[in-house]
Amino acid sequence: MSTPPCPNCSCEYTYEDGALIICPECAHEWSPSADAENAKVWRDANGNELVDGDTVTVIKDLKVKGSSLVVKVGTRVKNIRLIEGDHDIDCRIDGIGPMQLKTEFVKKA
Repeated sequence: MSTPPCPNCSCEYTYEDGALIICPECAHEWSPSADAENAKVWRDANGNELVDGDTVTVIKDLKVKGSSLVVKVGTRVKNIRLIEGDHDIDCRIDGIGPMQLKTEFVKKA
């Protein structure tokens, strides 16, 4: 089984030493189980956990930047993808097209 590359310097020559993984180039040490514990959890406006492929409903009218279109309250968005960043949902809305939403303006359907 191969070890993951170093998160600091991307060195591919990491090795295991007991419960830790060590990078020989930058001497960074980390636990592989710590990566799973620090995984980001996305939550909707009601606190429900969101995952890729969920269907969500918009809870507030949202103006589309650079356009006169508006995403109305109650619009259902299917098959979302969760991403890192300010806008955490990447999706396609019928009649509008691809766009990104913030999790604070949606609830799980």
